[in-house]
Amino acid sequence: MPLDAYAAGAAYVDGRYMPVAEAAIPVTHFGWRRSDVTYDVVGVWEGSFFRLDDHLTRFAASRAKLRMTPDESEADLRAILNRVVALSGLRSAYVSMECVRGAPAPGQPRHPAFVRPYVVAFAIPWIWLAPPEMMARGMHLMTSQTLRIPPESVEPRAKNFHWGDMTRAQFEALEAEADYAILPDREGNVTEGPGFNVFSITGGVVSTPIRGGLDGITRQSVMELCEELGLPLEVRAIPVAELQAADEIFACTTAGGIMPASRIDGRRMNNDRPGPISMRLHDRFWEKRAEGWRATPVDYAAATEMA
Repeated sequence: MPLDAYAAGAAYVDGRYMPVAEAAIPVTHFGWRRSDVTYDVVGVWEGSFFRLDDHLTRFAASRAKLRMTPDESEADLRAILNRVVALSGLRSAYVSMECVRGAPAPGQPRHPAFVRPYVVAFAIPWIWLAPPEMMARGMHLMTSQTLRIPPESVEPRAKNFHWGDMTRAQFEALEAEADYAILPDREGNVTEGPGFNVFSITGGVVSTPIRGGLDGITRQSVMELCEELGLPLEVRAIPVAELQAADEIFACTTAGGIMPASRIDGRRMNNDRPGPISMRLHDRFWEKRAEGWRATPVDYAAATEMA
């Protein structure tokens, strides 16, 4: 297949490479019918993966929590991710790795223990969760009435497709004319937003929730930056009321890095602009990325080897 067929993105599905538009899973598979999937997303920026080893480690931990053991080894996964990026030719890409439960073989029980899991991966052009104009003015956030699914029901540290609560909260955000929702737990503490972790800053202290959300790789990067910059950091329960009164708030995710906010539930912070500490972290994050921090270069020659 000519390489230009992959220009919109490339995918791998259970042993085969293809243009991303051709990637699909059968409607009978548990991955579709039961959201029996775990996944991870690693970013490629200017030709290099960011923290690829950390993403692969978290993906392995998520699979273990969901009792999924695909045929591919970690070395295989690393090669697959490289190849989908190389085939696409993208220098900045959103790269997903997924483990999907299939369908029971004839005569087998309809139980996940008897269903083969398999790997899906794809690379598409880079996605900004907060586009540049939103980043410049600061995200407008709101706290939802919808509660986050509790960890006792669905473990958020294993990335999953159980987004019913997130989707419902995003409709709340739309009705409130906000960009994104932040979901509380049943104890009234902050968890996370749809696709991002949350940090608050009060009195110069940076805080992030200890429970109810994903242990984000970008979140870990923020923690490392706080240590580098000498910023006090706390990982603890954050009541919603504390977040609503914070001096600054920012979100963070693979698809956008550090994303400062300027409003929470209609309240304007820092003259309706991103706060100074948030921007200090934002700027240092991208400076270090430009310096090659935790970077793994993509081997683009892998595309011609497969063509």
